[in-house]
Amino acid sequence: MIKTIDLPTKAERHKRFGSVPPIKGSKPTDKEKMPDLQNTPNDFLFAINSVGICNVKHPVIVHSELEPKVQTTIATFALTTSLNQMSKGINMSRLTELLQQYHEEGFVLSFDHLQRFTKELAEKMEQTSATLEVTFPWFFERKSPALDKVGLMHADAKMKVTYNSDVDQYTYETGLTGAVTTLCPCSKEISEYSAHNQRGYVRIETVLYSDSVCDKDWKKALLDAAETNASAKLHPILKRPDEKLVTENAYENPRFVEDMVRLVAADLYENPLVKAFTVECRNEESIHVHDAIATITYEKE
Repeated sequence: MIKTIDLPTKAERHKRFGSVPPIKGSKPTDKEKMPDLQNTPNDFLFAINSVGICNVKHPVIVHSELEPKVQTTIATFALTTSLNQMSKGINMSRLTELLQQYHEEGFVLSFDHLQRFTKELAEKMEQTSATLEVTFPWFFERKSPALDKVGLMHADAKMKVTYNSDVDQYTYETGLTGAVTTLCPCSKEISEYSAHNQRGYVRIETVLYSDSVCDKDWKKALLDAAETNASAKLHPILKRPDEKLVTENAYENPRFVEDMVRLVAADLYENPLVKAFTVECRNEESIHVHDAIATITYEKE
């Protein structure tokens, strides 16, 4: 048997919980008649390097050399422009309006799209520079080393493009954070058997040469730099024959965090696309209460 409750109407319920009718306002409702504080000119003391919005989530299309070669993912955007001294503020709604426009056209995370976006953004906002920074999970297939069991891995990727109309130039930055296995060389050296290992996180940030931005998959290049210098790769699926190979490979390639950042830095130094880079490795130590961390920053010029 269903119990019945004698409820008041929804309007009466809202009134009981504090809702009040709207007042008759005196301010204009037409956009053309509304005051525009952001566009009120004055001397506002300082120009602003960047102002805008961040933590904006939007679906995007990602192309990859690895399978799946075309994927849709959710990216997090930061959209900013400069602001001159005589302007109080920017029209922030234009930022998301442009993002929606590119979404409707199919927003592909390529440097070509980001280049056009930042230039158009600076022009729409009537400012000298604009920056788009986007972070997103990138997925790729990985086979287990012995039995070829296929599963999906992922890394956290980043792209950043800045347009400066004063010199009509762009700057291009990329980033990738991936997980690896590292085995402690000291533990291997002093122990009668075995050695402790742990999951390490390699974070790479790069500045690219402007004339080197092309269709080459920078994500794979950064992933290779991290994984090929680690003690072993991580895998989504491992059976016993696979696990044997992975653990033995890790034992054959012991790495401190210091070793990791130096080896990854060497790969990035040899990469002709990369102008400057930062490499960080952080190990979640398996027998210590702390993490171990090391960082290298280097500029080729």
